[in-house]
Amino acid sequence: MRLFGYFRSSTSYRLRIALNLKGLAFENIPVNLVTAENKDAAFTARNPFGSLPMLEADGRDRAQSMALLEWLDEAYPTPRLLPEGIEDRYTVRELAYGIATEVHAVNNLPVLKYLKDPLGHTQDEIDTWYRHWLKRTLLPVEARLAMLGTGDFLHGDAPGLFEVVLVPQLYNARRFAYDLSASPHLTRIEAACLALPAFAAAHPDNQIDSPENIA
Repeated sequence: MRLFGYFRSSTSYRLRIALNLKGLAFENIPVNLVTAENKDAAFTARNPFGSLPMLEADGRDRAQSMALLEWLDEAYPTPRLLPEGIEDRYTVRELAYGIATEVHAVNNLPVLKYLKDPLGHTQDEIDTWYRHWLKRTLLPVEARLAMLGTGDFLHGDAPGLFEVVLVPQLYNARRFAYDLSASPHLTRIEAACLALPAFAAAHPDNQIDSPENIA
């Protein structure tokens, strides 16, 4: 397998965590989002979305992180990202897709770039935008977790799809100085995840294209 991604891309971060949790070996291929390498003709010929991550696996180039995560769970079902029971799967999907669709969709890099140019917003205005959409979804997710009475993880004694989506989003939240003091359930789950090797190895700071690791 080869994973085409960017060290700070939250969707790439999701895939790195999932691959690590499943113990799948992969080659990490950096694609620079800032310089729009993902829009080069050679890349879009393989992935018309021009998005990251892209996973080259089983003779096929696969895009779209949430579809990729569910494909991984079907192709490599141990350990599971989604629980077996239909209601448990719904609970996990409700919260994971809430973050993926309501936060990431409006706060990804192409949106932020568009706000700056051509729309002409200042960085302070863009940061305010980012925090607004975080609050709009993270507070309800926090409330749902309180209702569910979760422990270290949303379901059972191991992380799954929800945690795979949550941890990268909280990494980005801190980058934009979002106040997480009202999110004790989210940060408790995050701390439990970050103590695991699969999450540590996937962290942006530990990627070959992180500025800290480029000579």
